[in-house]
Amino acid sequence: MAAPKKYPDELRERAVRLYRTSNPRPTFRQLGEQLGVHHEALRNWVRQAEADNGERDDRPTTAEAEELRRLRKEVAELRRANDILKAASAFFAQEIDPTRRKS
Repeated sequence: MAAPKKYPDELRERAVRLYRTSNPRPTFRQLGEQLGVHHEALRNWVRQAEADNGERDDRPTTAEAEELRRLRKEVAELRRANDILKAASAFFAQEIDPTRRKS
């Protein structure tokens, strides 16, 4: 289970919108202090919003990251199931042919 988010989604959206619409753009530190948000968190939110909008190619979009997380979880489950099936097949092979050497 994922850890609870420190900041609500509404605050994240508002902070990103404020940063992007401000003219001149404030520094992350300035805006973070105004909103009571750590400046690195704000910087990450803005970068992620830019990736989600297709403005950045150096990081996956939120949808891609979620799909990757889901696929990694599925691979881990399949590997566990595979290990169980290997152990079960070895067990039953031994039961069928007791003269067979254990490996």
